[in-house]
Amino acid sequence: MDDLKMMVLPRNIIMGSGVIDEIPSIVRALGLPGQAVVVSDEGTFDAAGRMVMDGLGASGIESSRFIVTGADRDNVERLKAEVERGMFLVAVGGGRPIDVAKVAAFEVDTPFISVPTAASHDGIASDRASIIEDGLKSSSAARSPIAVVADLDVISRSPRRLWVSGFGDVVSNKTAVLDWRLASRIRGERVSYYGSALSDLSADVLVNNAEVVASGTAEGFRILVKSLVLSSVAMSIAGTSRPASGAEHMFSHSLDRIAERPALHGEQCGVGSIIMMYLHGGDWESIRDALRIVGAPTDAVSLGLDEDTVVEALVTAHEINPERYTILNGGLGKKAAVNVCKITQVIS
Repeated sequence: MDDLKMMVLPRNIIMGSGVIDEIPSIVRALGLPGQAVVVSDEGTFDAAGRMVMDGLGASGIESSRFIVTGADRDNVERLKAEVERGMFLVAVGGGRPIDVAKVAAFEVDTPFISVPTAASHDGIASDRASIIEDGLKSSSAARSPIAVVADLDVISRSPRRLWVSGFGDVVSNKTAVLDWRLASRIRGERVSYYGSALSDLSADVLVNNAEVVASGTAEGFRILVKSLVLSSVAMSIAGTSRPASGAEHMFSHSLDRIAERPALHGEQCGVGSIIMMYLHGGDWESIRDALRIVGAPTDAVSLGLDEDTVVEALVTAHEINPERYTILNGGLGKKAAVNVCKITQVIS
């Protein structure tokens, strides 16, 4: 019953070729009132935002354009100032536009539609967002979209590196769930059965279909996007990011903090999951092999980072979100961190 009390899920998930053209009919079917604010950055406006605005206009639905310049509090406040009663948001993009829109939608209590242009992360449909507050990236309460419109034609045109990052982000759910269950055993933390099961499933589907995803075919994108949405739904069902964020995410955030040029979020989480699965005593090789099949980084060199930085990030990762109990609780010493990284071939 606890899960049901917290559950806020998208009412419609539309996926396929050319479905971006269906947004006006979706808006009407959902009974959304008034004017749309199309939220994007400069790149995603060219990729799909203009198409969305043109389609809305042709159907008699007024819209205005809002350009996101960063996933931070300033952009959230600017967007909130643009939203009046009777407006709804259409977030077109990757991480930044969707994160800014979902936080603004939550804080002004207005619906939004998520239109991903890349399969780069599992925030497509979740009720959490990564927003920079006072110079630090934090997980913020957000609104789950009323609908997700994933046009595979648009998504397939995104750079390969972006969807490979999305693959790593979801595969890392394997260790996030293990951390959550560990916290339950040690601290009595409540675990959502459905949230954890869906999260595990989203990762297993990708590991078991890595070669299909790597092919870059329509079926590969369909599998990847479904897993990203499933991961998002797992967080919404659980009412927490726990199903998809554990020590591997703390490792990634630690790299963001100390690396001069961090890799992409999902790339770092994938490498972090290799390490954390070893610490959990699980099958870390299967995670590494799946990442290799799609061409995702599996070590410091392929992340574009020096080995000392990776080790330092692992040693200090427990300082990120310390109230969240994980396999890294209490931290690893440098000697242990080096040893773990060498065994998992993250460093040479």
